[in-house]
Amino acid sequence: MSAPSSARTVEIRSYRLRPGSRDGFHRLVAATVVPMLRRWGMDVVRHGPSPHDGASYLLIRAYADLEARQREQDAFYGSAEWREGPRQAVLDPIEEYLSVVMEMDAATVDALRQE
Repeated sequence: MSAPSSARTVEIRSYRLRPGSRDGFHRLVAATVVPMLRRWGMDVVRHGPSPHDGASYLLIRAYADLEARQREQDAFYGSAEWREGPRQAVLDPIEEYLSVVMEMDAATVDALRQE
């Protein structure tokens, strides 16, 4: 059975950050990384500190399908702009991360969007 045409592939990435680093990480992501991701054509749905503890952070992105996710991430993470830019500053406070990928209809994706 094929997915409905309004279905989006959504990646929810959860980060566990080093103690005391979340505020700086958020400033870097909000001011530098999210605008960069958007320039590269990625649909950033939501990002920010998770309210359940002081070390968790989330990033939600939506893609047309799994192939688009792979293509867009390969292009972005392989770019000189990322590798020679904020990459190391972003990676340093991350202890670990986990990505979950699922399909959602467009209305659900829009309901998750940050205001």
